[in-house]
Amino acid sequence: YIQCRACHELKAGAPNKVGPNLHGIMGQKAAQVAGFAYSPALRAANLTWDRATFDRWLERPSAVVPGNAMAFAGVANPKDRAALITYIEIEAAAAK
Repeated sequence: YIQCRACHELKAGAPNKVGPNLHGIMGQKAAQVAGFAYSPALRAANLTWDRATFDRWLERPSAVVPGNAMAFAGVANPKDRAALITYIEIEAAAAK
């Protein structure tokens, strides 16, 4: 998560940065964080953030939603993506 934290927060009430706060993101529709200016491509994508969607997104965001504004090449290693998704699930859980 070290490379993600420059742009994203995980804790409730933390501000959006270059990217939206990811608190409570699992199971939510994409482009729904209040106060964040999403790209038109992501707003129109009709994604729900679950493990499978996050895995595809973290592998290569531009392949999932062409034209999105996230400047991130992706994480090639499937084990690294799985670990990152688990970390986000735990740390960004809505119950925290």
